[in-house]
Order: sequence, then structure tokens, then C-alpha cells
Amino acid sequence: MKYIIVLGDGMADEPIEGLGGKTPLEYGETPTMDELSKKSEIGLCYTIPEGMKPGSDTANLSVLGYNPKVYYTGRSPLEALSIGVDMKDEDIALRCNIVTLSDDTLPYEDKRILDHSASEISTEDAKVLLEAVRKELENDIYKYYLGTSYRHLTIWDNGEVVDLTAPHDILGKVIGTYLPKDAYLKDMMKKSYDILNNHPLNMERAEKGLNKANSIWFWGAGTRPQLTSFEEKFHKRGAMISAVDLLKGIAVGAGMKVVPVEGADGTLHTNYEGKAIAAVKELTENNQDFVYIHVEAPDEMGHQGNISNKIKAIEYLDRKVIKVVKSQMEAAGVEYRMLIMPDHPTPISCRTHTSNPVPYMLYDSSNQLDKKWNYNEKEAGNSGNVVKYGYEIINKLFEL
Repeated sequence: MKYIIVLGDGMADEPIEGLGGKTPLEYGETPTMDELSKKSEIGLCYTIPEGMKPGSDTANLSVLGYNPKVYYTGRSPLEALSIGVDMKDEDIALRCNIVTLSDDTLPYEDKRILDHSASEISTEDAKVLLEAVRKELENDIYKYYLGTSYRHLTIWDNGEVVDLTAPHDILGKVIGTYLPKDAYLKDMMKKSYDILNNHPLNMERAEKGLNKANSIWFWGAGTRPQLTSFEEKFHKRGAMISAVDLLKGIAVGAGMKVVPVEGADGTLHTNYEGKAIAAVKELTENNQDFVYIHVEAPDEMGHQGNISNKIKAIEYLDRKVIKVVKSQMEAAGVEYRMLIMPDHPTPISCRTHTSNPVPYMLYDSSNQLDKKWNYNEKEAGNSGNVVKYGYEIINKLFEL
């Protein structure tokens, strides 16, 4: 038996009037999930522990079987593992987003945050801009490291875990009350605007109709993580397939294999099929017991408030990932259990994460059920199946 999790980041949502009161998952054309749901268990899963913020960090730790209240030390340290930064015990990692602030003559504190991803900036563009920031602001205490797209890292030597606001939580708002209380962090953010707003590359981006990547934004502070080995914990060899440093970092910390996929970039147009093919190869040729296929696109579209593209992202997940995995595993004649779910909702209405439970679907190729339901938030809620603690859902997958 092989085991698969297909994670549609932020895929869950709330009923939308423009979709006839349906959610994007309910509204989209998802024939493979519709077919599998009739043969599967569906239900709701609470991935965010009570009292914790609804982030992809805590939620994905839960889905992978790690209780965030035990293992979570911050988002950025997990990304540091992916980037290859060897943190000291006294280091603090900070996520260093490159964001879009309003391009006006107002003081920095009075600007609005327009886009947390700067038009999903390419890593190539981000490298140029982050280097400009690093050249001016880096010193012996604060070091800057390139990540992927808009997601980068700052290491604060002998720092402290300070309360910081995620940029995607305040889209469209005036930033003043959300800036760091730490004076030096705030000052670096202000200086970064002066460095970046009229940078030649940003002028080119503006001419192309892209958002300027004109400020850094610190958030997600944390200390060096300590994760138990996945293989030791579950007695399964596991592999991670994701374009996102956070997920790769969790995998590195858990001793899982990180599988690179060319063209996988975390956007709506990521290499979905490449991820699916790589997953099947890990299971059928490379002796892995378990693969985690993470797709970022539904979450990004939720943050953008783009209903049609969120529906597309879900339809692509169905057609280009789940269908490919199903057909190739069947062709290989390998029995498998597949868990399909989001990590958290990213509703179009609020453009950020919520702590509401998410729908899951658990399919077993060797034990196909006979049901009438479809996989969506409403029918999962009506199923009567509930996983109260998200970190226990992997036990259902592994039949532990």
C-alpha cells in the first residue's frame, strides 16, 4: 500500500452569491473528485489548534501529523531549513516578503499595502531587488537570504520573537498600525521603500503593468525548529513535492525527501502534471511509502480575491494532479490510499486565512465505498465525520 496527500492550499471557502451560493470547490468542474467522492469517506477536519493563528505553517504541520502546539516555533525558521540556512540557537528568523505599497507622496506609515506578492514576482526579479536591499541594509546582526518569488528570509542574530503582522492579512489597509514595534525592523522597512520604489527594475515592471515590488515586509518570527523524524514517527519513508519554501522546510526538518519539479513555481500556472508524475515516480520507482503533493495556487487566488482564478486553480488540481495520479497508479497496478484536502480556508470574501474546519476526502483503491455525496464544504459538514485534532488525520490515512 502506498499513501498520498494532495493538499490544495487555501482551497476551502465560503458560499459566494455570484456563484449561486456555492463555494469555488462546489462550483468548479471537478469530475475526478466527483467520481472519487462516491467511493470515499468525506468529512471535516480542524487543522488549526484553538488559540493559534490560521497559517499555512501551523495547518500543514497538522496535516503532516505534527501537533503545532508541540512543534511550532515560527514560520520563518521552517523556511530557513529549505533555503539551507543553518540557524544558531540564538538566531531569530523573519519572513522578508517583497510587497507592493501604494506609490504616492504620503509618509511611509500612511501608505496602503496593495499586493503581498508584488504581482507574483519572479525569483529572478526578486533576486535583483533583494540584492539592492542587502547591499544597503545588511550588517553583522541582520542577514538577508533569497527564497522563492516574493518569499525571502532575514536572520536576526541574538534577536527576539516579536509580534509581527502577516501582509496578506491587511491587504488594502493603511500600514501604520501594523508596522513592527521594534524600531530597527521598522526603520529597515521604511528604508527599503526608498531603495526599491524607483529602482530601474521596478520602473520597468510598472511599464509592463506589473505591481512595483517596492518594500520589504517582516513577519513570521521564530526560533530554530526541532521536528521529530517523519520516518521515526510513522515508520514510512516520505517525500515532499512543493514549490513553497515553507513546505520544503518542514520536509527538511522532518527528514523527508524534497523532490524538485521543473516549472513548479507556486502560481496559477505551475507545473501541475510534473508534480503528479514526480509523485507517482517516487512511489513506484524510488521506494517511497508516502508523498505529499502541495499546490499553492488556490491560496494565492484567494488572497488576490480572484474568484474565477480560484475556481481554475481547483479545476487544474482535479484535472492535472488528481486525475494524473489516479490513472498512473492504476496503470502501475499499485494499491494506494489518497487523502485530498486543503490546509485552511482562504475565503474570497476576506482574502486571508480563517480557522474554520476544512473538508477532507479519503480514498482507498482497495476498499471503495458506495456513497452519493460530492466532495465540498457543505456535504463534508453534513457527513457527520469530524476530525477534531488536525494532526490526527494522517493516522486515518495510515490506518494507525
